[in-house]
Amino acid sequence: MKITDILQVLERFAAPELQEDYDNAGLIAGDQRWECTGVLCTLDATPEVIEEAVARGCNLVVAHHPIVFKGLKRINGKTYIERALITAIKNDIAIYACHTNLDNVVEGVSRRMADKLGIRDGSVLAPKSRQLRRLITFAPVDKADAVRDALFAAGAGNIGNYSECSFNTEGEGSFKAGDGADPYVGKVGELHLERETKIETVFPFYLEDQVVRALVQAHPYEEVAYDIFAMENTHFGIGAGFVGNLPEALEPVAFLEKLRDSFGLQALRHTVFPGRPIRRVALCGGSGAFLIRTALAAGADAYVTADVKYHEFFDAEGRMLLADIGHWESEQFTVDLLQELIAGKFPTFAVLKSSVATNPLRYFPA
Repeated sequence: MKITDILQVLERFAAPELQEDYDNAGLIAGDQRWECTGVLCTLDATPEVIEEAVARGCNLVVAHHPIVFKGLKRINGKTYIERALITAIKNDIAIYACHTNLDNVVEGVSRRMADKLGIRDGSVLAPKSRQLRRLITFAPVDKADAVRDALFAAGAGNIGNYSECSFNTEGEGSFKAGDGADPYVGKVGELHLERETKIETVFPFYLEDQVVRALVQAHPYEEVAYDIFAMENTHFGIGAGFVGNLPEALEPVAFLEKLRDSFGLQALRHTVFPGRPIRRVALCGGSGAFLIRTALAAGADAYVTADVKYHEFFDAEGRMLLADIGHWESEQFTVDLLQELIAGKFPTFAVLKSSVATNPLRYFPA
């Protein structure tokens, strides 16, 4: 098995195109054409993690956080980033990061946090718009089923919990084949009229290349007519954060205790209690202060995230319990998610979780 086979599994789940502009998700070091000897999953590709990969015979490290966020002018071992890269390059270790693209899928990082709290009836907290494209094409009536099936197999036609969605109308198409053409129907130099099915369907923007390839391969015409339009619609399966309901309401102290126990917390920071039980909970793994007002607008009784600055706590306005549980603590179960994604596809292959605790913070008293 090659490294590219592993990466395809991850990228089908969380397409790299879904990462934020500032991010650096993807293959950071190594060659995807290498044979894979094993996978080590981690939050951070620190030098200690790379050394662990060498010791355990894994030549692919899959991390949540990219070890390189911005350009390096030199690699001489002065920083932990440079030391990690030097060790990886010397030992032919590939490093792959699945970061904000994993944050931006409904079954991603924040959903895994919600699962730990037993949250039900959940959805993306801040779904994104302009993620969808509409495809319109035309096929001979007797070939329309084959064209539709190819589009669906390429990832088109999914709307929420529904698949193979399309709208179809029949009409009459006209064309005249010119010199050098090899028409599927009709004759060169003659106007031809053909009963055709107009097929309309939707797909996520990042699947455009493979959807168009599938269309062209399945279509019988030499020249395939199609149109693609950007859609303003919100894609409720793509976006940041997650929001849902606890099985039963908890008093704020009981909710904080549940947070502590579910995430193994030594400490957490929070705002004043909102004066009501906690039932509706919003969550965002990592630095999620940018969603505080979004959580309020979603009717959350509590919002759980990390890296909240002093003045940002005021944004809860006493209307919602805002809890900062720590960056590493909020994302720690992402390692399980990465391992399960890969091992679920390759159950007999070595897919390991790192034993290195990469959290750079310590708490006093311990």
